[in-house]
Amino acid sequence: MIKQITFSISITFLSWIIGMIINAFLIKTPFYKEKLTNLNFVKSKKLNNLMGIGVIKWIIKNTFFKFFNPKLKMKSKIDQNELSVLRYEMTLAEVNHLIAFAAVVIFALVMVFKEKYILALVMMIVNMLMNLYPSLLQQENKRRLNKLERILNSKHFSDVATEDERTEIVN
Repeated sequence: MIKQITFSISITFLSWIIGMIINAFLIKTPFYKEKLTNLNFVKSKKLNNLMGIGVIKWIIKNTFFKFFNPKLKMKSKIDQNELSVLRYEMTLAEVNHLIAFAAVVIFALVMVFKEKYILALVMMIVNMLMNLYPSLLQQENKRRLNKLERILNSKHFSDVATEDERTEIVN
């Protein structure tokens, strides 16, 4: 079982590279701008919480994973341009993880055809935790960013929101 878990983690890490490479080509296409920048699989915050997205968020914020993409941090003082850059970085991360998820799904299907069912199952569990959930987290973060942008666009952020409201939106 340890061998299957370590192999699955290795495959998932490799899938991140595959995701970044394919995304580098996709980003230049109209399909990327029209279809991939506004994905929203789970719209309900309550359902996200039931699925455990909050746990994944905590893990990413409080473990070594926080060092993987330092561009996905919001400063305390923000302007519209910084929000656009942050949205772009979130979309990159989201699509990278979705492509990586698909790559591991294909690999897991190959394992099913080779009748290695336990390995395929372990691989899919690791894949969901390391690719699908981070992608869903980025979708949730982009929804929160939309909320913040609406506040910024309606009036000046510091005039409208209290410190607690800003903290709630950012976190």
